[in-house]
Amino acid sequence: MKVLITGGAGFIGSTIASAFAERGITPVVLDSLVTGRHEFTEGKIFYQGDIGDGALVDEIFAAHPDIAVAVHCAALIVVPDSMADPHRYYQVNLTRTLDLAGHLIRNGCDRMIFASTAGMYRPEPDLSVTERSALEPQNPYTRSKMMAELLLEDLCAAYGLRVVSLRYLNPIGADPRMRTGLQSAKPTHALGKMIESYGLGVPFRITGVDWATRDGTAVRDYIHVWDIARAFCQAADRFDAIVPAGAGGYEVINLGTGGGTTVRELVEAFRGVVGDGFLVEEAPARPGDVVGAYVDPAKARELLDWKPEFSIEDAIRHSLEWASRRSTLGAA
Repeated sequence: MKVLITGGAGFIGSTIASAFAERGITPVVLDSLVTGRHEFTEGKIFYQGDIGDGALVDEIFAAHPDIAVAVHCAALIVVPDSMADPHRYYQVNLTRTLDLAGHLIRNGCDRMIFASTAGMYRPEPDLSVTERSALEPQNPYTRSKMMAELLLEDLCAAYGLRVVSLRYLNPIGADPRMRTGLQSAKPTHALGKMIESYGLGVPFRITGVDWATRDGTAVRDYIHVWDIARAFCQAADRFDAIVPAGAGGYEVINLGTGGGTTVRELVEAFRGVVGDGFLVEEAPARPGDVVGAYVDPAKARELLDWKPEFSIEDAIRHSLEWASRRSTLGAA
């Protein structure tokens, strides 16, 4: 059995590919390498190209007719970039998803697992989100993902495609075996900024300390990337039970910790790993900052028999180890 992974040379896609390989399922990677890294494809079947290239997708299925499911991770994901260049985000995340779905249908592949975002939800008053929460995307990135899901749902109804959409918020950590990790040397999330500050010996800034949360700082639902990869494997393993064959179908499943982590809690966990000498200073919230949200994973427990296994401390240790390793790989 094989699985096609679009974006399989990126942070999440490459980790998913390794998780499938460890389960005896052969990953076939399709990646343009616009943001992915060629070394993340080592030891895997790899095709370089665009997911919208129908001739290339046809070639892949002709060579690998035993592909049982497509995992669609190829996307642009940086929120500020999406606001500066929304045309590119809609072109890549929306139009190319439409193209890919058509190629899959034409080649008789009716199973897709879609890497989506829980950032499209409007949080409940307690900052939780469930699959029943209202959709209220706040930027072109999350809107492009929501729109891609809507078009996929329509294709499922019309053409017999079946899709499981996995929505999550803040992936961190790295492959525990250090095969792959975050490509960027300057990540924008709080843990990335902490690692950068720690390396430079300068204080990490907590921006915003008067939010209506348990300690006044923003909440994020950090989840280890290997736990995310495990969920994709579980979704593939249970696909036909989740979305039975026949008339097509669409199912949304959220992945998360069920409680989230505040910035102060993340700081304390970081200090627990690196020591009390880690410096912190407080500052007002920046324009555009939000209080955040966390994901209720009850449906994932039920349908995927899944829950996170790695702790925040594990993710911090793996992120630090990968940051050290990445510096030797020449990442941009």
